[in-house]
Amino acid sequence: HVQLVESGGGSVQPGGSLRLSCEGSGRTYVKWCMGWFREVPGKEREAIATIDSSGITAYADSLEGRFTISKDNAKRMYLEMNSLKPEDTAMYYCAADTRPAICASSVYDYQYRGQGTQVTVS
Repeated sequence: HVQLVESGGGSVQPGGSLRLSCEGSGRTYVKWCMGWFREVPGKEREAIATIDSSGITAYADSLEGRFTISKDNAKRMYLEMNSLKPEDTAMYYCAADTRPAICASSVYDYQYRGQGTQVTVS
């Protein structure tokens, strides 16, 4: 059984920074792909970034280079968020999968996801 746990959310002023973490537990996979997406009630969820097992990253164009995804091993991933704006306020979720076809598709389709961590920018 795989569990993902996010941490690092909180409240920050516009222009500030936060670093989100996501750690997996349970069965571990060397070939994980991992990613982040965010949700705001009443709005369409938004994919933020993904990182595959080789460390190759992809980002949403709308982020304008303000966010950086990274990982330090097969189970821990980060999202460094800089120059935060009020519109970044959302619940942030990490997700992971091991299936190559799914890893090449949307982060929303990843098999495992955490419970989310709230980020508020105001």
